[in-house]
Amino acid sequence: MTLVTRSDQTSRTTPLRAALTVLFTVAVALAGLAAPGRAQAATTSVATAIAGQDGSTASVTGYVVGQPVGSDQVLSTGFPNDYALALADTAGETDPAAMLYVQLSSAFRAEWGLSSNAGLLGDRIAVTGTLTPYFSPHAGLKNPTAITAAGSGEPDPDPGDPGDPDPGAGDDYYQPAEGKTGPELRAALHDIIDGHTQLSYDQVWDALKQTDEDPANSSNVIELYSRRSVPKSSNGGDPDDWNREHTWAKSHGDFGTSAGPGTDIHHLRPTDVSVNADRGNLDFDLGGSAVDECSGCLRDGDSFEPPDEVKGDVARMLFYMAIRYEGDDGKPNLELNDRVGNGSEPLHGKLSVLLAWHAADPVSAGEQRRNEIIYTDYQHNRNPFIDHPEWAESIW
Repeated sequence: MTLVTRSDQTSRTTPLRAALTVLFTVAVALAGLAAPGRAQAATTSVATAIAGQDGSTASVTGYVVGQPVGSDQVLSTGFPNDYALALADTAGETDPAAMLYVQLSSAFRAEWGLSSNAGLLGDRIAVTGTLTPYFSPHAGLKNPTAITAAGSGEPDPDPGDPGDPDPGAGDDYYQPAEGKTGPELRAALHDIIDGHTQLSYDQVWDALKQTDEDPANSSNVIELYSRRSVPKSSNGGDPDDWNREHTWAKSHGDFGTSAGPGTDIHHLRPTDVSVNADRGNLDFDLGGSAVDECSGCLRDGDSFEPPDEVKGDVARMLFYMAIRYEGDDGKPNLELNDRVGNGSEPLHGKLSVLLAWHAADPVSAGEQRRNEIIYTDYQHNRNPFIDHPEWAESIW
């Protein structure tokens, strides 16, 4: 507070009076800071904000999980406008009851609305506003006064370094899994990566043209097994085309090409049509006869062996699928086992071989790049075993 005196009194101001004026000014300012009505907004979690819909001002930190369009409906794709966000305490939350609906006034829509900024999905942000229902009676935060990114930790100095865990995701992404092992780690990781943005099977074509682009030729993609660089435009069904290979064979769980496991680009890869046919729905194991048009590939009656340079990639994709799909969202419960010939059961092998491949073929810069593109541009979830290879041994 600034104390202003009349100009005609200036000449009569004494040193004592000036000192008293300063003390009075400081006292008033301190009183103002202590006044309940002027306290800074409390920082709170989404769960606390949901429970405290009392009209108070709060700064709520949470993950962007979608756009609310009704009291019990939240979209994770196809956002119609920039009018609202849904926040949750975990990035993979799918239950609207565990979400806080945040109103976006016009000043914040261009920067924070999901129609204009779909890449925000999965990001952690802090929003200051009034705790009051939105899409009543759903818990909400209205009339925001500030929105900021809420990532923690220092920026990654070299996100392309294969030895650097968790590139680009920020320290918060895996926070619920920290310190856990075994079944508890598995459950925590599932909750983190669950609820991703699901693509249609047609959208997978365009996604793979970006995730598997040849770094040396932006007009091409790299085929998973053959490792050949081929034109993006040669996708299709002819023998020399590339198509969409389900690394976790889609018949293992009978999910086909439906949204979810059938379109999850963490395990869908460009593959030569003929090589894809040779692999079929076989489990992964060692040995067999050479496969035409795929140097290093082997095949027998019940298994397929990819070339050495992608053995770890294959293992980590299957690890991801077994954690992401636990049967709790209408999708099959996918599990790894230590056998081959699993047929149409929601099982895939051979686990002991996959773990050996994971250890022998470390995470590459290409895998990290792909993981980052899927996270930021498409599904907004990550493959934990690319970011933290050590977790595979802890779970299996």
